[in-house]
Amino acid sequence: MKSIAALQAAVTAAVPFDGEPSDAELDAIEVETPLILAEVALLDAQIMTIDRAPSELDERRIRRARRRVLAARRDLANLTAAAATDATVSGGAA
Repeated sequence: MKSIAALQAAVTAAVPFDGEPSDAELDAIEVETPLILAEVALLDAQIMTIDRAPSELDERRIRRARRRVLAARRDLANLTAAAATDATVSGGAA
């Protein structure tokens, strides 16, 4: 029978986990915060109408929340694409 303990070093990271997010992870969360908040607002609007038929006001609230989510996704995608472009384009004269 093979022991799992022998394979643990290959599976776990070489750096010990201290339970706290790294600076890079915190930066990623900060960049994604507008999208997260927009998705929470959409979820709140949808939850309000779970047990009843949505009124016209509820439908508008959900529609606006969906638009905010789409706008936040677009902004995040554009920000990510711009960062990727900046990282791949080298400066200087050839």
